[in-house]
Amino acid sequence: MKQKIVIAGGTGFVGQYLTEKFRGSGYEVIIISRQANHVNWDNTSAIAKALENAEMLINLAGKSVDCRYNKKNRQEIFDSRVNTTRALGNGILQCKNPPALWINSSTATIYRHAQDRPMTESAGEIGTGFSVNVATNWEKAFFNFKLPGTRQIALRMAIVLGKDGGVVKPIKNLVRFGLGGKQGKGNQMFSWIHIEDLYRCIIFLQQQQDLTGIFNTSAPNPVTNKNLMQIFRFKMKIPIGLPAPEWLLKFGAILIKTETELILKSRWVIPERLLQAGFKFQYSTIDAALEGILND
Repeated sequence: MKQKIVIAGGTGFVGQYLTEKFRGSGYEVIIISRQANHVNWDNTSAIAKALENAEMLINLAGKSVDCRYNKKNRQEIFDSRVNTTRALGNGILQCKNPPALWINSSTATIYRHAQDRPMTESAGEIGTGFSVNVATNWEKAFFNFKLPGTRQIALRMAIVLGKDGGVVKPIKNLVRFGLGGKQGKGNQMFSWIHIEDLYRCIIFLQQQQDLTGIFNTSAPNPVTNKNLMQIFRFKMKIPIGLPAPEWLLKFGAILIKTETELILKSRWVIPERLLQAGFKFQYSTIDAALEGILND
């Protein structure tokens, strides 16, 4: 009988990658989502059945933040994270043999705009605003569950880089059309993690059974926005890129129905706890990460 892993919200870029990797390793992967061929969020008994005897639960559920933060979208962003986390916790409470490990997504955006020093789990400062409010309530909903049979870990994820999703495609398009210069002042920090290292982090945390709580999942070497765009241009052999001043980004964000926070917030996050625990990143620099992503 195959060992079972449950991935909630497993239909996106990260979820599809993890599903493929775990199935390739011989696991049975059950997905909870809104899609007809998956366990549905409205079916509480099916969720509990899926979680019964599972080795691990990974929750990635949440509406994309790549949208305008109007009232409707704000509520959907909040509910799609907090309510799904509560549904999973309640499902675990119904299990006779619950998952040994529950990994719940969070976000590195929970920290303040940081250009003076890096944010770690031990010394990071929580920010303010809508995105931070979502993140803090998301983590609160998760850690409010007291589950003696299930280890709980929240991943404060940086921006995930991979070939088939995330920010890579839109940045490539900007560079290709000569618009790959710095965005805003260009000195805002860009924290990131290669999707393969995210998968490897999850395996590492599964194996290190004494580890619980909050982990920053970001590569140890963040870069500035200016440096990021320079490396993209170099890898793509396009030497010139026009910069995008802040006023233009704000205007463009309205046109394409998104928010400038995704570009202009300085995310300077260091994976202190992972490094202390002995995790070794396969892609520790942005140069190495993009080499594989852009050239494979």
